[in-house]
Amino acid sequence: MKYTAIIIIFTMIASSCSQKKENNMDTTKNSHKINLLPYVNPLIGTKNMGHTYPGATTPFGMVQLSPETNQQPMFIDGKYNPETYKYCAGYQYKDSTIFGFSHTHFSGTGHSDLGDFLVMPTTGQLNLEPGKAEIPQSGYHSQFSHKNESAEPGYYSVQLDDYNIKAELTASDRVGFHKYTFLKSKNSHIILDLISNIYNYDDKNVWTFIRVENDSLVTGYRQTNGWARTKKVFFAMQFSKPFKSYGHKKYDKVQYNGFYRRFNETENFPEMAGKNIRAYFNFDTEENEVVKIKFALSNTSTSGALKNLNAEIPHWNFEKTKQETQQKWNNELNKIVVDTETKAQKETFYTALYHTMLGPIIYEDIDGAYRGLDQNIHQSEGFTNYTVFSLWDTYRALHPLFNIIQPTRNNDMVKSMLAHHDQSVHHMLPVWSHYANENWCMVGYHSVTVIADAIVKGTTDVDLNKALKAAENTATLTYFDGIGDYMNLGYVPEDKSSSSVSKTLEYAFDDWCIAQIAKKAKNETVYNTYLNRSKNYKNVYDHKIGYMRPKLTDGTWRKEFNPIDTHGQGFIEGNALNYGLYVPHEIDQMIELMGGKDKFSAHLDYIFTTEIDDKYIEKNEDITRDGIIGNYVHGNEPGHHIPYLYNWTNHPHKTQERVRMIMDTMYSNGEDGLCGNDDAGQMSAWYVFSALGFYPVTPASNEYAIGSPLVKEATIHLENGKTITINTMNQSKKNVYVEKVEVNGKLINSYLLKYNDIKNGGTITFYLKSLPNK
Repeated sequence: MKYTAIIIIFTMIASSCSQKKENNMDTTKNSHKINLLPYVNPLIGTKNMGHTYPGATTPFGMVQLSPETNQQPMFIDGKYNPETYKYCAGYQYKDSTIFGFSHTHFSGTGHSDLGDFLVMPTTGQLNLEPGKAEIPQSGYHSQFSHKNESAEPGYYSVQLDDYNIKAELTASDRVGFHKYTFLKSKNSHIILDLISNIYNYDDKNVWTFIRVENDSLVTGYRQTNGWARTKKVFFAMQFSKPFKSYGHKKYDKVQYNGFYRRFNETENFPEMAGKNIRAYFNFDTEENEVVKIKFALSNTSTSGALKNLNAEIPHWNFEKTKQETQQKWNNELNKIVVDTETKAQKETFYTALYHTMLGPIIYEDIDGAYRGLDQNIHQSEGFTNYTVFSLWDTYRALHPLFNIIQPTRNNDMVKSMLAHHDQSVHHMLPVWSHYANENWCMVGYHSVTVIADAIVKGTTDVDLNKALKAAENTATLTYFDGIGDYMNLGYVPEDKSSSSVSKTLEYAFDDWCIAQIAKKAKNETVYNTYLNRSKNYKNVYDHKIGYMRPKLTDGTWRKEFNPIDTHGQGFIEGNALNYGLYVPHEIDQMIELMGGKDKFSAHLDYIFTTEIDDKYIEKNEDITRDGIIGNYVHGNEPGHHIPYLYNWTNHPHKTQERVRMIMDTMYSNGEDGLCGNDDAGQMSAWYVFSALGFYPVTPASNEYAIGSPLVKEATIHLENGKTITINTMNQSKKNVYVEKVEVNGKLINSYLLKYNDIKNGGTITFYLKSLPNK
């Protein structure tokens, strides 16, 4: 176990590995780069239900090194603990405690997992119990103040008051870099808590293994059974100075330990294994001495983690890594350069843009090796593998945004989805997947929408027939979530599958998207099949009451029905008033079905102006007052297209009113600046699009709906070196109405913007005024 030999070997291996193209994505020119980092505040969304994290990461990085401010068990006395929902990202701004810094986090989700490998520096008598947040000094956690906390893209720092330790964090794509400044002490410790999880419960840990390779290098892995039921994460943990001693405490009930009983495993024994382990490493420190840790992740092996560590951060220069990561962030942020009326608007915009690039995340080692859905190790060929696909959320606006500013990366994501399909024993594209697992969350099969949008936009080079076959396989998996009945009956019956109306509506749109793939592939038979299936939304519309509603297997409507209630009425996280308007592929036909333009416009007014009673939302933790306007729920995804639907009525000016009002009231540059879960960037993508003046109501089409831009001016730098320039004439808080729009100097005669008009650059000019066009 020679440390020098290990480093030399893995440095040679890493240097022989080709640098993956995720490090070379940026195509913007240095000449137009400006420093946009000051306009990003990672603390936005950390208060209340935004569920974002403030810690250090790179754009789309595998490591998200961020503080945990509380540890709430998922269950108490066998019952779900609702407090755990607040900690989907591990951090709540209202807290005054820090339990440590872990390396994996979701951004903005409404359910959770991860929180792997929590590290906490302490001094004094060693305490391996985390303690309770409401009882100071009851464990290793520490008090902190926001006055001594700082968060920037790629950098986080905080003063741990109980120990007077300054903690600083940065990261490369696959390595978390810690910097801790200690006081003089003979009892300085680094705790590695391998019990800690986000959404934790008894027996979530399947197994934990640690090897002390030498006096400053530790490797290991953890396997958990959570939202991802078979999740393995490997690590390599390197200290900047040797530790003087180490040990661990095992919290398992050990029935059989073989001949390991010969040893005192708890102190200075270089192997640690069990379900629940907390390890510690002891140091002598001088006044203001810095102890650094490089913590690399891999989903394949500890050797993969070592390769990642030595390839990405072969040095101990914390500032160098911080600067490199912040340069990556500035390169990405410069893809859209905006001018706004106020600094607050610019901070809101760039933080939203930042949030859109926290996921999906790179999920492969530096050499392209990754763990697949089949739990085997694969090699990415011709693409970078990604994970964390929250598709019920992100197909709506996040991936359409990527098709403008991240087309190469989105192409890799499409290929990652197809690899998932090939490794799936179900032969199915991802539904909601992370860390080589399908967690089956939410409804629909929205990978097909992401793939179709990329194909229609021409931003992917995947084989069309292969993509079409994967989409068909997914759409015909009869035992998944009511698909068999959907195929036989033309709708999902509520007596066999809950949330049946949402499923029927989402499936119908996905089917339309499959038809678009078939059209590009020139497969007329498949095109006609799925175009016909896409009309199934009509089968759950009750003409007598004017609402989409749940239908039973025998073809009758379910009698118990309240169109306002968001629980148990055939809709998931929504009601008939809002989710019932989800027919993005046939909006004109839907409006005709519902009584025509004026009646539909009045229905939209009713949604925005009629307050919903608490009793109708109290059973949905994803629907909170923060994100509600009347019956319109902006804090959740199913209604994000609704403000734009006025464009298909005789009152398009109301889209302009509503969109500007939502941007002004549902978003801000404060810690509570998100009105609901950011949901892996979808909430923020809505804002980015809307601030620019248009929105993808129908992904996989060539059209965007026009709204009312918030920016004074914007320049979108495309990967092909061309630019889209957006100008707004007469921009002001009062001038929210669009008088006319010109594209490349030509007046457009509708409230739709064509992708073909902007894909190769150009100029869009909005003329605004204070009174609407009626």
